[in-house]
Amino acid sequence: MAITADSGGLWMLLALAVLVVGTGLPVWALLVGVASAAAALGLALGAMAAPVLSAVPQRLIGLLEHDLLQALPLYVFVGMLLQRLSVADALFDALARLSARTGAGPALAALGVGALVAPMNGSVASSATLLGRLVAPRLGLRDAAGSTALISAAATIGVVVPPSLVLILLGDAMLRAHTEASNLPGYLMAGQRIVSTRDVFNAALLPALAVLLMWAGVACWRARRVAARSADARGQAPAAPPLPARRMALAAVSAAVLLTLLGAVFAGRMFAVEAAATGAMLLVVATLALRALDAAGWRAVLADTLNLSGALLALLIGATSFSLVFRLWGTDAWVIRLVLGSPLSPLATAALVLAAVALCAWVLDAFEMIFVIIPIVAPALVLGLGDAQQTAVLLLLVLQASFLVPPMGYAVLLARAHAPGLPLRALAEALWPYLAVQALVMGLVFAWPALVHRLDAAAPAAAAAPPASAQDLDAQIKAMSRPRR
Repeated sequence: MAITADSGGLWMLLALAVLVVGTGLPVWALLVGVASAAAALGLALGAMAAPVLSAVPQRLIGLLEHDLLQALPLYVFVGMLLQRLSVADALFDALARLSARTGAGPALAALGVGALVAPMNGSVASSATLLGRLVAPRLGLRDAAGSTALISAAATIGVVVPPSLVLILLGDAMLRAHTEASNLPGYLMAGQRIVSTRDVFNAALLPALAVLLMWAGVACWRARRVAARSADARGQAPAAPPLPARRMALAAVSAAVLLTLLGAVFAGRMFAVEAAATGAMLLVVATLALRALDAAGWRAVLADTLNLSGALLALLIGATSFSLVFRLWGTDAWVIRLVLGSPLSPLATAALVLAAVALCAWVLDAFEMIFVIIPIVAPALVLGLGDAQQTAVLLLLVLQASFLVPPMGYAVLLARAHAPGLPLRALAEALWPYLAVQALVMGLVFAWPALVHRLDAAAPAAAAAPPASAQDLDAQIKAMSRPRR
């Protein structure tokens, strides 16, 4: 197939993958560079028109005015501030103390902190850094492989637990993908309305809870094995240290505030930007009142926030330019035709597309996937599965699983920084139960789409009109028979 054909966008993806793996340059710069080179080639070959490319600046301006992007720097700021404050430490210590009788207090506390803090943390990188600081010193000496696997798994909880930044951005991407799919031949709406971000929240909650509960079982099982070996070696298991009342109170208040904010967003009482702003202001006030950060600490938090927010916005701009050139080559329509013309069944075709997504997510992070890959494949998946909410949940679970596959999984790469000499085989053995849980939940969602619709908002029932009386009918007939002036 010639490069001037509809497959031109695939050459763009191939070039991007090679450059990401081989150069180590920032992905946003590679996106802009590949898009620019592909656009120049397309103009030279006559595959696209120059006036269309002139719309890129207006498209970027419109993109940056999106309401959801207002929440992005706030989420990043909350994540950076949580890393430097004692809030997460207090939550970890309190949860470890409360679950001490299970024999897996620190392991369950790591998952609990991940579930509470990760949605407000904003990214897998922030969660992995925070959890590595909390968990690695407590578990690393006894079980380095288990500790690294636990940090990796807990860092990905924010990918699936609503209302995290990943879900907010995915919800917006799914809205556009569902709109595109509904305009394609062969798609039947079957009474479905175009999905919203809240629909994605509702669909993701139960699968996320299932993953979290089963991961808690895995963490308990492994922690008890390690504790039993430690008790045999030392004569007794170490006792949990007492927790000061002040630290317990801080943990209780922090958990209540986080649950309130997350619940308000999930229930639709607050927008994501409002919850992020409220959480940020509460953290700022608490930090100032407790004098927990000096001037140098505040400068570091603000500098890290600006750096990461700028990197994410640059990534979004690069992905927008890349996707526009990709579509000008016509590769998105080619992918749709390929899905429609597949000799396999719709479910088998969707499984192959999800496998391709998993392969991409093995070397890219969540934001790169949402900005670059998912807009390309999501319309085809919605078309094949016929269910946008099922598609969104499957994409989330695939992303989460890919981040846990060693050695290139994003969460694994970050977590291994706390155990640099850890053998890859030992890490793989510690990770396989978590990945088995992922595979089980993905299989259930794939086979039974109704699982993601348990929390769907009920459609408003049409009010039944009371039967008209004889007098009403007579009045209507007389009114209709009156001459018009």
